[in-house]
Amino acid sequence: MYYIVETPKPFAQAVEDLEAAVVRNGFGVLHVHDLGETLRKKGVEFEEECKIIEVCNPVQASRVLSSDMRLNMALPCRISVFTEQGTTSIGLIKPAEMLSALSDDPAMTEVAQEVEDKTIRMVDESR
Repeated sequence: MYYIVETPKPFAQAVEDLEAAVVRNGFGVLHVHDLGETLRKKGVEFEEECKIIEVCNPVQASRVLSSDMRLNMALPCRISVFTEQGTTSIGLIKPAEMLSALSDDPAMTEVAQEVEDKTIRMVDESR
């Protein structure tokens, strides 16, 4: 259900390269959540880095929402860059598996697979 790759890049470079790959692949970055910073600001000891990049392709999102408005809770797609014991990784939850658990509409399977192929390409391009 997960697609996660390690990268030799430093955390900040991996984030920057992922954001560029998102745009190159016809998606937009909606928001970046700096989870590590948020936890530390709340007084939680957290030594790792973690940014969650919310990405969206408006045409694909519209297709999903036109089919089943409840699927808005699965949008936008999230790709994370995180560190774990000195290693930087980039990963996502595969959209095709997630949406197939939420909808039995065959059209959603097709859309989800298209999105999954592109988001995996973004991860691979940024590694």
